[in-house]
Amino acid sequence: MSGRYLPGQVISYPYLWAWQHERGETEGRKSRPTCVVIAVSGARDGLTHLALLAITTQPPPGHRVGLEVSAIECRRAGLTDLKRCWIVVDEYNYDIAERSWYIESGGKPLGRFSKAFMMKIAGAFIEARSEGRRVSRLD
Repeated sequence: MSGRYLPGQVISYPYLWAWQHERGETEGRKSRPTCVVIAVSGARDGLTHLALLAITTQPPPGHRVGLEVSAIECRRAGLTDLKRCWIVVDEYNYDIAERSWYIESGGKPLGRFSKAFMMKIAGAFIEARSEGRRVSRLD
């Protein structure tokens, strides 16, 4: 993927779940829609640091934190083939766009969530982050 990364963009990414990482897995099992929640240009290196949230068709279990995506937000994000989906906000993958093994060069975003919905996602992510898990994809 080239160009700027913006909060709310939805990209295809082989997300590695925290439970998979804890079992020693190093690769996501499949590419899935993933939301860019944070995209920051590093002050020292000038590289794009990303926090990525998984989008899934399975409702999160009671001990997990996720937001259901409305039909209109699914359309905005390019997720028209999904009847229902959720964004999991209590874990994330950390990657650096320019060094990523997983982000396709020249790829295009599937779509982008609205600013209002992105504010809800960001708020839920910040609230859940203290108890959430980070999976670094830099190895």
